[in-house]
Amino acid sequence: MLRTQFTEAFGVEHPIVQGGMQWVGRAELAAAVSDAGGLGIITALTQPTPEALFSEIRRAQDLTDKPLGVNLTILPTIDPPPYDEYRRVIAEAGITIVETAGQNPEPHIPFFHDHGIKVLHKCTSVRHALKAEKVGVDGVSIDGFECAGHPGEDDIPGLVLIPAATSRLTIPVIASGGISDERGLVAALALGADGVNMGTRFMSVQESAIHADVKQRIVDASERETELIFRPLRNTARVARNEVSTRVVEMLDEGAQFPDIQELVAGARGRKVYEDGDLDAGIWSVGMVQGLIEDVPTAKELIERMVAGAEEIIRGRLGGFITA
Repeated sequence: MLRTQFTEAFGVEHPIVQGGMQWVGRAELAAAVSDAGGLGIITALTQPTPEALFSEIRRAQDLTDKPLGVNLTILPTIDPPPYDEYRRVIAEAGITIVETAGQNPEPHIPFFHDHGIKVLHKCTSVRHALKAEKVGVDGVSIDGFECAGHPGEDDIPGLVLIPAATSRLTIPVIASGGISDERGLVAALALGADGVNMGTRFMSVQESAIHADVKQRIVDASERETELIFRPLRNTARVARNEVSTRVVEMLDEGAQFPDIQELVAGARGRKVYEDGDLDAGIWSVGMVQGLIEDVPTAKELIERMVAGAEEIIRGRLGGFITA
């Protein structure tokens, strides 16, 4: 059994978190991860209304009695979602862990803490992680440059970013980006992290609701088959390389602005990829770690072999390097 500051503070059996992912973090996946001893996370804004989120949480709770989390992404928009209502249903549903992402979580922390909810905030830099600790979050998930989605603008890979963060923070730190198996878990622990967060790896388990063709594409793809879009706009995102993402990169390199590519990167098109399996329908997030993924197990099989494999590496291979 692997015990860390994260498992103790957040009440989770194994130091493995399924990150909140738009269109992916649904009840079946989150419940399967939690039931296997990890922390499964439902993505709040995948649900169209707070009431729909409440129903989705209840569906997950019907599938497991283990702790569940909810991701609440704080969007920088002039027309924000009704965050107060999403917060209310999260509390009413009895959720005890929230993963925040995006903008500063400070305005949301008092409500969550008043309702006994711990906050795990996603960061892409040490300075943001330190700010999150200062405003009162209970833990941070630190995303290296390898990750899917938004890796920030500093381009710092996990091998540097994780120890840079863990050497300065006192709250639990979860390593994210480029992790898919027991080797990544052991490496993260060796770098000072208290656990790992995996997105792409959990996209490609049986309980993930995305289309089988997307899962197979992840299995077949190499680590080189991603694109970094929005670089000139200083809003970098790592997505799968396909017809759309390649075209977006070309247009932006030629001087296009966001309105010129807005239709290409619309969220509805990405959702179509996940639902219909049309890999070129739009942009969809995936990490470089796809090059290490070779199968589509159940969440239980994945977590069990990660934990057992990590213990074997720690006790066996690493221990064998020590001589009298």
